[in-house]
Amino acid sequence: MEKSTDKATLSAIGNAAKSGIETVWDRYAAQLPQCGFGQTGLCCRHCLQGPCRISPFEDGPKTGVCGANADVMVSRGLSRAVAAGTASHGGHAKHMAHTLLKSAQGKAPDYPIKDEAKLKAVAGRIGVSTEGRSINEIAADVAKMALEDFSERESPLTWAATTVTKGRVDTFLKFGVVPTGIDSSVAESMHRTTYGVDSDPVNILLGAIKCALADYSACHMATDIADILFGTPTPVATRANLGVLKKNAVNIALHGHNPLLSDIVTQVADEKGLNDMARAAGAPEGLNIVGVCCTGNEIMMRHKIPLATSSVSQEAAILTGALDAMVVDYQCIMPSLPGIAECYHTRLITTMPIAKIPKALHIEFHEATAKESARKIIETAINAFKKRDPNKINIPDVSTTAFAGFSTEAIVAALSLVNKEDPLKPLIDNIVAGNIYGVCLFAGCNTVKVAQDANYIAMIKELAKKNVLILATGCASGAFARQGFMTPEATEKYAGPGLKAVLTAVGQAAGLGGPLPLVLHMGSCVDNTRASDVAVAVANKLGVDLHMLPVVASAPEPVTEKAVAIGTWAVAAGLPTHLGVVPPVLGSKVVTEVLTSAAKDLFGGYFIVEPDPVKAAEKLIAVIGERRKGLGLSA
Repeated sequence: MEKSTDKATLSAIGNAAKSGIETVWDRYAAQLPQCGFGQTGLCCRHCLQGPCRISPFEDGPKTGVCGANADVMVSRGLSRAVAAGTASHGGHAKHMAHTLLKSAQGKAPDYPIKDEAKLKAVAGRIGVSTEGRSINEIAADVAKMALEDFSERESPLTWAATTVTKGRVDTFLKFGVVPTGIDSSVAESMHRTTYGVDSDPVNILLGAIKCALADYSACHMATDIADILFGTPTPVATRANLGVLKKNAVNIALHGHNPLLSDIVTQVADEKGLNDMARAAGAPEGLNIVGVCCTGNEIMMRHKIPLATSSVSQEAAILTGALDAMVVDYQCIMPSLPGIAECYHTRLITTMPIAKIPKALHIEFHEATAKESARKIIETAINAFKKRDPNKINIPDVSTTAFAGFSTEAIVAALSLVNKEDPLKPLIDNIVAGNIYGVCLFAGCNTVKVAQDANYIAMIKELAKKNVLILATGCASGAFARQGFMTPEATEKYAGPGLKAVLTAVGQAAGLGGPLPLVLHMGSCVDNTRASDVAVAVANKLGVDLHMLPVVASAPEPVTEKAVAIGTWAVAAGLPTHLGVVPPVLGSKVVTEVLTSAAKDLFGGYFIVEPDPVKAAEKLIAVIGERRKGLGLSA
């Protein structure tokens, strides 16, 4: 089984094999063959009369003990996955909202408002008065309105109703999928899928869409508040891959999803005293902060911090023997990390009360004492550096330049350099002319079921040469960063003539002396709503709804329940959404039909399941062509 297309990751895997250390790929191999019932969604353990399974063949049981058939079983399982994903993004967003409120109240002095313009823009959008009021008064009201979106309310969620087209709102109202609370939507999904409640598979799926739209709200909220507290990203140049680790520095990896911790550690790491302490410990280059996974994306786009690796290869950073501390918050953190860290000198440091790992050092994070916790974390890493074994150090000399930080505001600012009075006009004009054939948002993860990054590489080459503009978030952006696709050089090499001309024109207008990178990095996985904001702005400008635009989404290597939730709201938003791994739904003809076909008639968006990346790219190009025809454009 090919494990990765990345030379640095393969080097780390080789180190593990030589040392007899088990990695995620070894654990996957030990699970094979995986349960066929689970792969098709035909198993249920949601009550104590189970676990039950249904045979996909002629023989065997056709219902569970309670009488639930295949359609009910599969739809319930999918709905629960959406609820789990929404709970994850909701927990992240709620944490951000509480911190914003504490900041406004003077209870979190380490979190001043960094972007007052973004705060006022969000306040204006959601109906918070700004005239004659202090920044802290505005921030407090924005935070309170954010927190109100979590409990049940009579009106639609603020962060959903104010950030989509009117056509989308009307569609959501028509099918009864308007969420009125983030946490209450999760609770409703869990309730309706328990023993003896909803057994109509279509109704269950509509409930899943309602919950997914709550996930959208949570994602948008988290992005808005992160920008308010830490600054709205603008394009920066940095490096990516394991080669960003330094032999002569104290290396600290920040891993997880929430910038509340990572941003503060990054700020504190600039303090002269701590760098002097690192040098005194024998590290002449002082401190070297690197990112892993989505929190790595957060600090990459705001602080130029290099991105070491992504979720599926997180163990590889430790396997270099040069990582002194891995600091984690929550989500996508493997329980295997302490076992691998024990083989080296690396300290694994957990920081959140809901995300403890046995054998890890726990330094609990609190907003009121954030910088104090950050200093303790860094001092722990410096002490670990003193215990390094030089014979175990093997840093792959592999890294590449990566341009990151193309927020919605940054993209509009770049376009305004071409047309100050009407920034969206150059984008729309080039879509109309076919120089930009369409737009594809890449999101999602890496999975052990696919050679790491293989699907991303194959798809981007096909799409780019057909002049499809590429946006990316999360571990998708990590894949493109590692593989050298977030550079102007990649534009020169892979972009079709129309796309290359557009990216070059905008890049030169921005003073880059060449094109923009082939992939526009938009942030972490919660930042998928940045791409949605661009699409909504274009749709409103054209006077059409989202489902008419030549815009598609792709998750070539999805893993988490968060990815299921994001994919579901993308479909509800009207986007044809590709999945490169078959989800556990094939056991139900009804569910498969709704997701891949009927959803198109209801919402305009639908799932395209295609494991072959070249065929997947061809299908997305065909879909873009259909949408162009629908707008009266050349296909």
